[in-house]
Amino acid sequence: MTSNPPDQIRRLLVANRGEIARRVLRTCRRLGISTVAVHSDADADAPHVVEADLAVRLPGDAAADTYLRGDLLVSAARATGADAVHPGYGFLSENAGFARAVVDAGLTWVGPPPEVIESMGSKVTAKRMMAEAGVPVLGELDPSEVTEADLPVLVKASAGGGGRGMRVVRALAELPAEIESASAEALSAFGDATVFCEPYLESGRHIEVQVMADVHGAVRAVGERECSIQRRHQKVVEEAPSPLVDEGMRERLFDAARAAAKAVSYVGAGTVELLATGDGRFFFLEMNTRLQVEHPVTECVTGIDLVASQLAVAEGQRLPDEPAPPRGHAVEVRLYAEDPAEDWRPQSGTLHRFELSDVDAEFDVPGTVGIRLDSGVLSGSHVGVHYDPMLAKVVSWAPTRAQAVRRLADSLARARIHGLKTNRDLLVRVLEHPAFRAGDTDTSFFTTHGLAELSRPLADERAEALSALAAALAEAAANRRDTAVAPGLPSGWRNVVSMPQTKRFAGPSGTHDVGYRLDRDGLRAEGFDDVTFVRAEPGRVVLAEAGVRRTFDIARYGSRVEVDSVSGPVALTRCERFPDPSADVPAGSLVAPMPGTVTRVAVAEGQQVRAGEPLLWMEAMKMEHRITAPADGTVAELPVSAGQQVEMGAVLAVVRTE
Repeated sequence: MTSNPPDQIRRLLVANRGEIARRVLRTCRRLGISTVAVHSDADADAPHVVEADLAVRLPGDAAADTYLRGDLLVSAARATGADAVHPGYGFLSENAGFARAVVDAGLTWVGPPPEVIESMGSKVTAKRMMAEAGVPVLGELDPSEVTEADLPVLVKASAGGGGRGMRVVRALAELPAEIESASAEALSAFGDATVFCEPYLESGRHIEVQVMADVHGAVRAVGERECSIQRRHQKVVEEAPSPLVDEGMRERLFDAARAAAKAVSYVGAGTVELLATGDGRFFFLEMNTRLQVEHPVTECVTGIDLVASQLAVAEGQRLPDEPAPPRGHAVEVRLYAEDPAEDWRPQSGTLHRFELSDVDAEFDVPGTVGIRLDSGVLSGSHVGVHYDPMLAKVVSWAPTRAQAVRRLADSLARARIHGLKTNRDLLVRVLEHPAFRAGDTDTSFFTTHGLAELSRPLADERAEALSALAAALAEAAANRRDTAVAPGLPSGWRNVVSMPQTKRFAGPSGTHDVGYRLDRDGLRAEGFDDVTFVRAEPGRVVLAEAGVRRTFDIARYGSRVEVDSVSGPVALTRCERFPDPSADVPAGSLVAPMPGTVTRVAVAEGQQVRAGEPLLWMEAMKMEHRITAPADGTVAELPVSAGQQVEMGAVLAVVRTE
């Protein structure tokens, strides 16, 4: 921040996008601060752009051309008369050069001083400083000196975060390749290829402490969070307070966090991240010099608006006394457009419907126990390939952890999310898992309890088949909606025995050939002898199974059919009677799952490969994706090269089996 902050911020530019931009805008509206949004061409109609008072275009789509251009962001602030900049998280939020540019332009930087960002931006430097301050740290290992006795180790990028440039190594022979891979990813993501190694704790607990510090020297430990359930070293479920931490451990955590902040003369909101063991020991990992994605759980249990606190500190105000102990319990999940069962593959396209019917507050602490939603999307939003696939954060707050977990699982299960595959089913299964409900979580949760089982759809095969039947009946009802002939009868009704109506749908578990008749004796559905017809409308079908009524809500988007019921959501595709043969690709083809860039190629045409062997790597939606051989064979075709942009569905390689 500036050395002489203004009495009040009048107009704030948010140098970010998505839900964090909307979150900052919300607090600014409450405080009476005018706002400026920035946007790439891909985000021209995004919610954060619509909600700001002013908006400035950053030409282009890629982050490197837009949200990572500090010069354009400073120019946008000057052009709109903004006197302060809030960086959000990600992008340039921990970039010391950008912070300096903001300050040099005479603007207020809502964050810690540039020199603090710089010192904490290098994990190697940060760990050494923390050790000198008496904060427990894990020993640093020189990658060239790692031995079998040191394994397993974690290769980490010195710069950046978000799980990028991190690799777990359990075999010494794999270390050189993983260092090379982590280094390349770190260079691409952060512009710094430096990596280091540290001991890897297989079952550690990821605990972090939220700190706030002002320009008058006060440092407050606002509360701790647990973020142990992670995928690809990125957090998925967060909660406050941690079920691991008792009062004695909490005091030691807070002392360590305050010591860390004071050691670097910290100012603003920051997070001290630590790795804890089940016996209460903990070790410094890094310090995030910004607001964290998971800050809402701390806000819910403390009642503190952390963005408002950031702005107050930036204006030179003094922090209040240490906050009171946490009120109740809060749990947050990150809802991503991704397929966990397919190596967390990001999804892109139109989010046709996004509705949580029981939301009590948006970007704010619920007035009573309930659900908070921090979302970067709305129904109809387009999820592109240029940015992180996180759609929203859903947070529950209740007097007890058990109540918060149950409410959140129910809210997610009832949500209407149409158009894109998401990790919603995985999140519900995690929240309902006995180990999670017992507070027995660690960073290996998905490995311990089986990702395949946790990512299994909420709707089983029977529920999926019933959903296909409901979809067929709804489609028939839609076809008869405007008929003038016997309008009171359901579509397909016959007075005499006739051939069944037939429709085919593709679902998660396979193809469903639906055959049914409606006659004077009711519904006769093949394979559903105990199912009876109650009523059918274009958007809702009610069936009774063994005397129990079930309601199915149906929405159609072209050939895609979304069915929601208490048995779980099901996405179906209406199969064409005469499919287009031109859509076929050669046998053994590996196609791009989404648009992206080929970053590395590991094989050549004619090379023998084994099943699971990496052929090439793609980067898309801020993640690196490994394309592997589906079986033993020969690389018959390799039409791509490193640096090449590819579209979704493009053939990347063809492997002929032996």
